Amino acid sequence: TIHWRVNLILLLFLQGAMLLLFCSWYMGQSPFSPASVNNTAKVHVLLLSTHRSGSSFMGEVFNQHPSVFHLMEPAWHVWTSLQKHGAQVLRMAVRDFLRSIFQCDFSVMEAYLPNYQGVSDLFLFMRSRALCSPPVCSLTPRNQMSNESQCSKVCGGHNRQLVQEACGTYSHVVLKEVRIFELESLYPLFQDPSLDLRVIHLVRDPRAVLRSREHVSRNLDKDNAIILEQRDIPAAEVQFQVMQEVCRSHVRIIERATLEPPPFLKGRYKIVRYEDIARNPLKEINAIYEFVGLKMTTELDKWIYSLTHGMKTDNLPFNVGSRNAYKTSEAWREVLSHNRVKQIQELCQEAMSLLGYRSVNSEEEQKSLDKDLLMPLEQSIMFYLVNKTHAHLCDEV
Repeated sequence: TIHWRVNLILLLFLQGAMLLLFCSWYMGQSPFSPASVNNTAKVHVLLLSTHRSGSSFMGEVFNQHPSVFHLMEPAWHVWTSLQKHGAQVLRMAVRDFLRSIFQCDFSVMEAYLPNYQGVSDLFLFMRSRALCSPPVCSLTPRNQMSNESQCSKVCGGHNRQLVQEACGTYSHVVLKEVRIFELESLYPLFQDPSLDLRVIHLVRDPRAVLRSREHVSRNLDKDNAIILEQRDIPAAEVQFQVMQEVCRSHVRIIERATLEPPPFLKGRYKIVRYEDIARNPLKEINAIYEFVGLKMTTELDKWIYSLTHGMKTDNLPFNVGSRNAYKTSEAWREVLSHNRVKQIQELCQEAMSLLGYRSVNSEEEQKSLDKDLLMPLEQSIMFYLVNKTHAHLCDEV
């Protein structure tokens, strides 16, 4: 009995110490605090997310900044060329491919595009303002925002050498990616002295992601097969299996970045929720810009406001247009059946707890839009980590 009491006292003491440690950490010692930015060196930003999580919108926020060379999902070329493999096998190839692009070395494209000749060979080139601007194309002055449809018509035929030349003239290279599911393969990039890598990890409520994925399910078939390691999964289960992998990847990445992270990760990882951007876009985007050493412009401020407060009129699956961002973030509550909501909540319970998404226990609760399902992010992460450490200590005691 005495031994049990000593262990209990020790456990409570350690739990209290861990809580104080995490509180202190979040008050100023967190790895989420940005590292200093060298104004004379190029900054490399990886916008890491998954399909249907708001990454196209967030990519556009970077894309339209006059200091940014932005590319939309360059690893698409790797996955498309090697689509008979699984994500585990392809992760190193993706890592090395991204390193070359960050270094403005576009000769790497030849490994995946044997006939690579010009701008139009790059995946969704018209989504890159830098590829619609000098020196690549004279259509869009570098201090103005680009027009996707015009760029597609005018700029696709320009020479590949101009792409590499343009990349070298910007202070920031930003790559938006939805095909990375862990941080460990990226460690050599963090440690590469030629790179100043920052990772922005964009997440979204799994229930909203499921609803959005179902809207464009056929467009994602090939990626789904790679995510599921080419396993033979019944068609009705594919979306849920993929969502389970997505949720597991969020947990893996956040734990790696927060529980005893390697020194080179400090100040170079930032987690962002789409819902927080939807609720307060200018505040959140200003914080993101600050994290990577960019400054908001008057034009961007107005554009972001109109983009997040307007009404979307088209229905293209991968288009970024004006819409009410908050209503979009809550749309799943009125569209998804409660049975499907319960399924995804069970599969993603750990990720939802970590990311501060409250579960709903009835259809009435789901559709009561006055009930807020979002908890403060840093608080949710802190409680998750304390509980995780507590459970580990319990196992040891």
